[in-house]
Amino acid sequence: MFMRIVNLSFQLILSLLLIGLLIYFLTGYDSAFEADKLCHSYLYSYGDQSSNYDCDHDIETHQWILYEKQDITQKAKVVKKFRYKFL
Repeated sequence: MFMRIVNLSFQLILSLLLIGLLIYFLTGYDSAFEADKLCHSYLYSYGDQSSNYDCDHDIETHQWILYEKQDITQKAKVVKKFRYKFL
């Protein structure tokens, strides 16, 4: 009985790990360059308002972030994130 519980727990943990890895590798962009290009493509699609928006690279989370600039007393508003695979 104890071994059955251990076996089921191990299978559950392994299944969750595999699902997480599949989601990670199927949803991110292939490279930082690709994410950068897409971020700047979205940036230029705003046209004459593009001076209010900018793209920035976040090294810790491996993503490019398109954000709307605010005045110095407010936080910038994140418009879209472009996560890329680093492995």
